Amino acid sequence: MNILILSCGTRNKIVQYMKKELLGKGNVIATDMSPNAPALYEADRYYLVPRMTAPGYLDVIFDICRKEQISGVFSLIDPELSLLAKHEDEFRRLGVTVMGSSYELCERTLDKWLMYQWLQEHGYACAKSYIDRDCFYDAVENQDIAFPVFVKPAKGSASIAVTTAEDRETVDVFMDHSDGLLIQEYLRGQEIGVDCYIDMISGEVISVFCKKKLVMRAGETDKGLSFKDEKLFGLVERFVKESGFRGQIDIDIFDVDGVYYISEVNPRFGGGYPHAYEAGVNHMKYIVRNLEGKPNVPEIGNYEEGLVMMKYNEIMIRREDMPQ
Repeated sequence: MNILILSCGTRNKIVQYMKKELLGKGNVIATDMSPNAPALYEADRYYLVPRMTAPGYLDVIFDICRKEQISGVFSLIDPELSLLAKHEDEFRRLGVTVMGSSYELCERTLDKWLMYQWLQEHGYACAKSYIDRDCFYDAVENQDIAFPVFVKPAKGSASIAVTTAEDRETVDVFMDHSDGLLIQEYLRGQEIGVDCYIDMISGEVISVFCKKKLVMRAGETDKGLSFKDEKLFGLVERFVKESGFRGQIDIDIFDVDGVYYISEVNPRFGGGYPHAYEAGVNHMKYIVRNLEGKPNVPEIGNYEEGLVMMKYNEIMIRREDMPQ
C-alpha cells in the first residue's frame, strides 16, 4: 500500500506520521512544485511536479500513481481538493482512492458566502455575512451588526487578505477597489480548532479533537490547548453528518458566551493537526484501515485534555545540486 501526498510544502509532520503508520506496509510518496519544500525529503520517494493549474498537471499525477502503485491520494492545500474530487472516477480507474470529500463540498468550503448560506439554512450559529454593501449598511442602521467587521475575499483560505474595518469609510475603500469581497461580523470569543475524521466507508464520525487556539500565526494555530466538551462533540457530529464530509477535515469554531459559532471548514489536514496526533489521535491509522477496506470504530474524545501544543521553527539543509 503506497500513499501519495500532494503539495506537501512544509507539512513535514504529516509525512512523518504517515510513514510511521505505513512502516512495513508500504511507502509514502510526496510531490511539490518547489525543490525547496522540506516535507518532500521526509517521504520515501518524491517528485517535483508542475503548478496544479498548469496544462497536463493531472496527467503527471496519474503517471506517478501508475509508477508507484498508489492506493490512496490526498492534498494538503485547499485549491487542489476540488481538483482531486472532480477527477475521482479517473483515479478510481487507476485503483486509487481520493481520501476526501465530494467536489460540491470542497467548492462550498472555498466559498465563504455559499458556506454562510448553508449554515444559516441548517440552523447553525455563524457570523453574519454580506456580499452587498447596501444590505450591510441597512443592517448597521437596524443595529443587526456593528463595527468593527472583517472584510475578506469571499473565496480563499489561510486568512489571506483578511482586513478589519472600523468604519464605513474603510469598507467603502476596500469594496471600491476589489471585487468578490465579503463583509463579515467580528466575533469576539475563544477561537477553537477541531480536527475530525469521518470514515470513508461507513460515513460515521470516527474522531473529534478540540483545542483552544492560544496564539495564531499566518492563519494557523501556533499554540493551542486540548479540551473536551460533550456539547461541542455533539455539534460537530451533527454538522459533519448533515454536510456529508468524508475523510480528514479541520473546522474553525468560536465560543461566544457559551454559544458555538461555526466559522470555516477545511476538508484536509489543518496546520494544527500535529497537536491531535501527539495527544493520541491517530488519523493516519484510520486512513490506512479505510484503504484496506475496513471501517473504523468511533473513538470520539479519546485523548488527553490539558495538553499544550507549542510550535517552534526547525530547519532542513539540502545541496542545490542534489539529484532530483
